[in-house]
Amino acid sequence: MRRCVIVGGAGIGDYSPVRQALRDGDFLVYCDSGLRHREGLGADPDLIVGDFDSHEDPHLPVETIVLPREKDDTDTVYAVKEAIRRGYTEFLLVGAAGGRLDHTLGNVSILLYLDSLGLKGRLMDDHGEMEIVSREPVHISGEWSYFSLLNISGCARDVTVTGARYPLHGAEITCDYAYGVSNEVLPGQEAVVTVGEGRLLLIRIR
Repeated sequence: MRRCVIVGGAGIGDYSPVRQALRDGDFLVYCDSGLRHREGLGADPDLIVGDFDSHEDPHLPVETIVLPREKDDTDTVYAVKEAIRRGYTEFLLVGAAGGRLDHTLGNVSILLYLDSLGLKGRLMDDHGEMEIVSREPVHISGEWSYFSLLNISGCARDVTVTGARYPLHGAEITCDYAYGVSNEVLPGQEAVVTVGEGRLLLIRIR
């Protein structure tokens, strides 16, 4: 199954990391004002979704789903659900963080939604990328300057971090005390994060 890439309308200051992350065969969904990133990404849409309140409908010869402006799901959430309906199990969100904080947090919650369904999701922005750590260990290579672990969903227990400047063993991380910020991978090593119970937001920083 190909990966689905969702392009939102938040700012992208440097297109190079996103272009490098794109794969041949990705299914690209542009959401409303995400269409302004089309030229910068150098990738045409396979599907366009939006209510077109922030970008005009380009009327391209591409499948387009026009949504009502008054609805429960944002354009991005709708696009994710539509891709799930079509069978996609891996997602990359770009243009989905920065600008309006409410939109950013709403898009971060998409990662939780995907994780709850057992699907893989990753969100890239100009500073790095985010994903959820829950059932399986996650590896962090030394190419990243820093990484942070934040709890945005209940309580995470039996948290273990190895190969990092600040290791953890059987720790508990709650929503009201963020002591997992700005860790570093040890030189020549690879950090590994596991969560025994609950889930955490991992943010890799360039």
